Amino acid sequence: MAGIGFALRRLARRDDLLGVLQGYAHSAFITSGPWMFTILALAGITLFGRDLVGMEELTLFRVVVIYNFCFSVVFTGPLVLVATRYLADAIYAKEVEAAPGMLLATLGLAYAIAGLTAGPFYPLFSGLPLPLMLGGLANFFLVCGIWVVSIFLSALKDYLAVTVAFGVGMAAGLAGAVLLGGRFGAAGMVWGFSAGLAVIQFGLIARVLAEYPYPVGRMFDFLGYFRKYADLALIGLFANAAVWTDKWIMWFAPERELVSGAMAIYSAYDGAMFIAYLTTLPALTLFTVNIETRFFEHYQGFYRDIQKHATYDQIARNHRAIVAALLDSSRNLIILQGAVCAVCIFLAPSIIGALGLQYQQIGIFRFGVLGAFFQVLFLFCTVILAYFDLRGRNLTVQLVYLAANAGFTLLFSRMGFPWYGYGYFLSSLLAFAVAYLMVADAVRRLPYFAFVANNPSVR
Repeated sequence: MAGIGFALRRLARRDDLLGVLQGYAHSAFITSGPWMFTILALAGITLFGRDLVGMEELTLFRVVVIYNFCFSVVFTGPLVLVATRYLADAIYAKEVEAAPGMLLATLGLAYAIAGLTAGPFYPLFSGLPLPLMLGGLANFFLVCGIWVVSIFLSALKDYLAVTVAFGVGMAAGLAGAVLLGGRFGAAGMVWGFSAGLAVIQFGLIARVLAEYPYPVGRMFDFLGYFRKYADLALIGLFANAAVWTDKWIMWFAPERELVSGAMAIYSAYDGAMFIAYLTTLPALTLFTVNIETRFFEHYQGFYRDIQKHATYDQIARNHRAIVAALLDSSRNLIILQGAVCAVCIFLAPSIIGALGLQYQQIGIFRFGVLGAFFQVLFLFCTVILAYFDLRGRNLTVQLVYLAANAGFTLLFSRMGFPWYGYGYFLSSLLAFAVAYLMVADAVRRLPYFAFVANNPSVR
């Protein structure tokens, strides 16, 4: 699934500055489009909307979007990861005729998940007025759909179409929320924001169907992968839950805001953490454009030569090349993310002030940036485990991250405001340490895993 990375790398290697900027800008939308769209749109709508609607209406809008964003990614996580594996195998086997059918089937299943989860929640527990409740439901369906369509983003070579879809959708969502919000309050903001999501979702669907112009068929073939890769579905669930569990726990902190019905939020914590997450954007774009593609070339050569009955010396050389590529890539990732982390920590008061946040959020933001540093490294490790198909190890590290984030956050939330943010930071550090040890062991014994542990013929 590293296909689009090679196209972006060719663009970034053009002998001009514009090519470099375009390559990394496109990569930002490919790797982080949905959540980057949400964070930037929330920031823009908050900036322009607070003069049009009251703070109460703005808070209602934010809580609907945040709830929809976080719960949709968790609930669709198993579906997205299993479907991604199915699509990757189909592309490898050059049998992509089932892609249009799979897209429609996964969208249907995502909408069913949305109906079974948000459908009962909004009428029974949200306490929202009817126009806002219906807008929240529509918004949840659209966000679930975008997560599903994102399966295909890394397989598409048309990075320009992806960027245009997110860019136009972001502009439409921002404009729609501001224009409708001034007239209809929070409900208008949600419906306007949802219009931007609709532009993104249907624009991406159109591009996917154009990329795979085949008749719709074999719609539910991928469902067999849930039996074959049940652990992959669990990874999709626990990985997304691990990222969000500290926010859920903080929604029960003494400083939380009970917005409507059962919908609570802690704006100070959420706002600081969302901004901290943006610091991972440079590392994620570097990973897509350079790191993953370089590693993939050596990874592909290692297994290709094994299939061609290479000698032990050649296999050993390929093994050393993979180790060297990983060491070099991890060094570049640490330097880049470390530099961004250091700058943001030192300039935290200025960043918080410029964004209009409260100065009490500086400490949370700093620990969020530190946590994001280790989360990027953790993500790097889990991607390597996924390439080597070490699903058991991947599931283990995701469970460690989930348990650590829940446990540490719960512990420090009881110690008072000065300790908020420690839980996310320490859990990211611990999860990275465990994942690193598992990756280091797997890479060291890669020939064993290739010939024995992951070889069905010797099981």
